[in-house]
Amino acid sequence: MLDVTVIEDSAAAAVSLDPMRSRLLAELAAGPASAAMLAARVGLPRQKVNYHLKALERHGLVELAGERRKGNVTERLMRATAASYVISPLALAAVQPDPGRFRDQLSARWMLAVAARLVRDVGTLITGAAKARKRLATYALDGEVRFASAADRAAFVEELTQGVGALIAKYHDQDAPGGREHRIVVALHPTVKTPPAVPAIENAPESA
Repeated sequence: MLDVTVIEDSAAAAVSLDPMRSRLLAELAAGPASAAMLAARVGLPRQKVNYHLKALERHGLVELAGERRKGNVTERLMRATAASYVISPLALAAVQPDPGRFRDQLSARWMLAVAARLVRDVGTLITGAAKARKRLATYALDGEVRFASAADRAAFVEELTQGVGALIAKYHDQDAPGGREHRIVVALHPTVKTPPAVPAIENAPESA
């Protein structure tokens, strides 16, 4: 099972977004299960679960993990093809974001368009590398910084721009024989805070 895969087909995206099918994907990401096993977990008839599984299988979101005999019946054990899925902008090709339409380094919406292009391009590269059975050379850096002030943030952005720009100028060789172009994406945005879990409230004992 892959850790994450990209859904590029619009029909597959529609199938994955169905609430029940999304629930089945989550169950099958945890481990192989039969339609009967899943039916007990999600509260649907086995025939209905089978219907959903066939749709997921048709689009490559689940696959056969094995079979087992149960009485006179042979059960198919299915599993998810990935632990998690990302929907590529290619699934909405006609309206996918295009960062080339405008360029504003201080615009959150432009950042979103750049991020969408990153998902699209890396998804396409992963698909091609998998078909060619080749390793894809990529690199990502993820970190977090706490600024004392807006002035510090602005100074950080300035130094970051100058530093990355200097590296690009140093290593970019337009005329290198056999060279391959690479895209660089650097983003900075406020951290999204995860809300704290709400503790369960136990029922207070009734007074006598």
